[in-house]
Amino acid sequence: MNMRKITSLTALLSFALEMLTSIILYIVPQGRVAYWSDWHLWGLSKTQWGSLHVNLGVLFLLAICLHTYYNWSPIVAYLKNRAGRLRFFTTDLTIALLLCLAFTLGTYLELPPFSTIITIGDQIKERAAKKYGEPPYGHAELSSLATFSKKVELDLDAGLSRLAAAKIRVSDPSQSIAEIARMNTLTPKAVYEAMLPPPQPGQAKSLPANPPGGFGMKPLTDICREYRLDCAAVVQGLAAKKITATPAMTIKEIAGTNNTSPMDIFEALRQVTEHRESKPRT
Repeated sequence: MNMRKITSLTALLSFALEMLTSIILYIVPQGRVAYWSDWHLWGLSKTQWGSLHVNLGVLFLLAICLHTYYNWSPIVAYLKNRAGRLRFFTTDLTIALLLCLAFTLGTYLELPPFSTIITIGDQIKERAAKKYGEPPYGHAELSSLATFSKKVELDLDAGLSRLAAAKIRVSDPSQSIAEIARMNTLTPKAVYEAMLPPPQPGQAKSLPANPPGGFGMKPLTDICREYRLDCAAVVQGLAAKKITATPAMTIKEIAGTNNTSPMDIFEALRQVTEHRESKPRT
């Protein structure tokens, strides 16, 4: 048994697996989306991929420490000049430090191409949110059925009747949405959708008291479609409040354009939609 070889091979393998989990976590949907849609890749959930990433990172760190110990002499040799004298700031080390500094400062200052890498990751997560759907609020799957119904303003008894009609078993309203989903081999999203009443064509829906998860990343046109609102009228109403917006802009982009926060834009949207709903119909 050669510890030097074992250490080097362990460092190599753990590094490769750590890179794999890093890529997976780079493209994985946001937590609220992953848990709501019961997202899995190769049989593993977001939580399991995160745990693998942490523990493989610990293994890689230990292996690198041992690798440094076993290869201390070559490492010291890297810090020597041509005359064989030990110098900390050799040309090679200076270049290595500058590369690390460039990546650190570039990321902190949000400069390209470092900001581009983050932006691409955000775009991948946004597409996943559109594909899998957003929960009504953060970690909604952990709420009991009774609490969930109250938060999303659904009648509990009517919701239970719709679940029964959809052959979704519920032992007790105190069960969480996630527990009901697991018991019926469904996603929390599917349980919620089964509880919803049939949509009424043309009938606008009121915006909730608080913005749902991922609200800031949604384009205005998607919000208007979801709540059955007249997008042109909403844009006009925002303009009356001196808020510049277009249907294609996300809430976060609208907030940035108008030097305000996404929460302020949400409140402005509520005011605009409530004002229009309060007008008498002719």
